Amino acid sequence: MQPGTPPTVTPFLRTAAAYAWRLLVVGLLVHALFAVLGRFHEIGVAVFLGLVLTALLRPVADLVARLLPRAAAVALTLIVSIALVLGVLALVGEAVAGEQTTLVREFREGAGRIEHWLERPPFRLDPGTLSDLQSKVGDYLSSHRSALLSTAVSGAGHVVAVFATLVLGLFSAVFFIHSGDRHWAWFQEQLPSAVRDRVAIGGRAAWSTFTGYTHGIILVAATNAVLVGIALWALGVPLAVPLALLEFLAAFIPLVGSPVALAIATVVALASKGPLVAGLVVALIVVIGQIEGHLLHPLVMSWAVRLHPLVVAISVVAGSIAAGIVGAVVAVPLVSVVWSVHTALRAART
Repeated sequence: MQPGTPPTVTPFLRTAAAYAWRLLVVGLLVHALFAVLGRFHEIGVAVFLGLVLTALLRPVADLVARLLPRAAAVALTLIVSIALVLGVLALVGEAVAGEQTTLVREFREGAGRIEHWLERPPFRLDPGTLSDLQSKVGDYLSSHRSALLSTAVSGAGHVVAVFATLVLGLFSAVFFIHSGDRHWAWFQEQLPSAVRDRVAIGGRAAWSTFTGYTHGIILVAATNAVLVGIALWALGVPLAVPLALLEFLAAFIPLVGSPVALAIATVVALASKGPLVAGLVVALIVVIGQIEGHLLHPLVMSWAVRLHPLVVAISVVAGSIAAGIVGAVVAVPLVSVVWSVHTALRAART
């Protein structure tokens, strides 16, 4: 290069720099978005809950609206749904209360059996180790009673926040079910006319994917819960109904939730029925995992969620890191919606 000649930049470096500053801008926008959502995460969770309820109950409300006025149909649908949920919770509470005496006896006997089992080879646990552990736990609770009480009192604020989130989610669902299409039309009218068609295409794709995922995951979770409940009842494991409900809720976290719920069922089976029944529950984990992975998800979810299992796993882990259990639940439908919108817009451009 001669003196005075401006330095030349290779095309590769120029292209890399162009992409770099764009990635920085996108990264800043994503960081700002997550910062805002983190500050008002209760509102985000409530809106998400309202959308889930809308995806589940709007078809029912549309059917009822053929016989009743729209407002009455929405109110009747929500009231019956709330009554059904409360009835299930009452059934679970009744099952726990009815088995309380038996549970205490079986858990005590099971703890003794586990202790004797651990004292034999290959574990060779010192006799009385579990008893000493129980006494240490009791002493710890007694000595830290005031700290535990203050923690419980401070946790009351979280209970209020959860209740407020549930109420806001139900309140949002009322309006989404009643007139969500009008709200969406109003939102599109506020946008520049040049982008309305693209927003409409993306919105239709997003809602179709979200409703498909919601219906599919409900079906998968219900099937898992029924299979688990029947199997635990046949094996004589106590708390079969609450454990089936736990399996239903855990199935909303793909790949991770169901094994964790069944691991808890294994611990209950080990404490109440011994190692043999616990081993059968472990076999149940394998069988249900195969049914879910090779039958339910391909048949039920493939038409709504077209994501590679590795993408699902990374989404669940990233969501749990970002927002705990709520993030793990929201991650997969969020990624699915984003991908469906991208696919629909790309298809519209061709």
